[in-house]
Amino acid sequence: MELCVWKERLEKEEGERLSPYATLSSQAIRERHEEIIERDHRTAFSIDTDRILHSLAYTRYIDKTQVFSLIPNDHITHRVLHVQIVSRISRSIGRFLRLNVDLIEAISLGHDIGHPPFGHDGERYLSSLCNAHGIGNFVHSCQGVRFLRDLERKGRGLNLSLQVLDGILCHDGERHRREIAPRRGKGFNDLVKEYNLKLKDPNLDFVPTTLEGALVRMTDTISYIGRDIEDAIRLGLISRNDIPRECRRRLGDTNGKIVYNLVEDLIKNSLDRDSIAFSSEVADLLQELRDFNMTHIYKNPLIKTQSKKIENLFEILFERLLKDVLTWNRESPIVSDFLDGMESHYIDGTKPEEKVRDFIAGMTDAYFLRLAQNILIPSPLPARFK
Repeated sequence: MELCVWKERLEKEEGERLSPYATLSSQAIRERHEEIIERDHRTAFSIDTDRILHSLAYTRYIDKTQVFSLIPNDHITHRVLHVQIVSRISRSIGRFLRLNVDLIEAISLGHDIGHPPFGHDGERYLSSLCNAHGIGNFVHSCQGVRFLRDLERKGRGLNLSLQVLDGILCHDGERHRREIAPRRGKGFNDLVKEYNLKLKDPNLDFVPTTLEGALVRMTDTISYIGRDIEDAIRLGLISRNDIPRECRRRLGDTNGKIVYNLVEDLIKNSLDRDSIAFSSEVADLLQELRDFNMTHIYKNPLIKTQSKKIENLFEILFERLLKDVLTWNRESPIVSDFLDGMESHYIDGTKPEEKVRDFIAGMTDAYFLRLAQNILIPSPLPARFK
């Protein structure tokens, strides 16, 4: 029996097994038809997951900041671990809610792929530079879509499904909501419209078109809120008793307890509904915990001592790389490693400043620092001068 027949059987079973609010693999929408996908034994969102996993952008997760930068501690969470935790928790909840776990996995693994080096601080520095050079804001959720849709495969893109790209664009895990109901029926025109509006005003809040996307967005917060507390305790920034009393009593004082109680509440309040929701009580406690983290962890001056240096390096790198693009310096990594071999529509249709933005956004923390060091620190002269 042909494997594609087995895929048809899997898709049929989805229709019988999944919730009426779930997204079926047969409903996946792509911009470009690919005959090979029709013959593939994998379902549509499983293909998307594999394409994300094997992308260059996903590989670069390995050394990107989650919260804490420049800290030599192997047990501190990095971006690559965060997205895996989001995927695991989201899929666990998704099975209870009878949602499409392949779609959940694809959105989860891809949702932070647009983050630049040095996390949200890096995002602010890069956005400021982009605005100063007349190309508008930098928004990591938009950049994630851009990497996967327009830049991977040397500008050909991965041709991922609308549902996956929409979930990445709308993930906004930093925003607090008690409940999210999907805005169903979006098409690629809606994706492009929301993408452009988001770039103009990063404060706009769009909701996903699938319940799976709504779940990943809520789980993003569940995944980092307690984990960041554990990292901060490990680094001596806070103690466990600093966690607000009612949060400790109701949600717990360890990451494991916090995740368990948040997940259980989310499942109870989302079963057999076309929305993902916390109870009012837990939503309020989660907001209190987020406020605590913001004050005592994310804005803690003890982890910001190198911020000005990093901001200066962003500016130096941006200006140097822009010069290299304008002069087409073939010895510069932005030309030799990034632009060389890119599709002509990207080379001809992208402003020099946008090329620099795309290159910097894809850097790991370590590569960013190596490149800055190469620019700022003189190299030894050739042997003939000794």
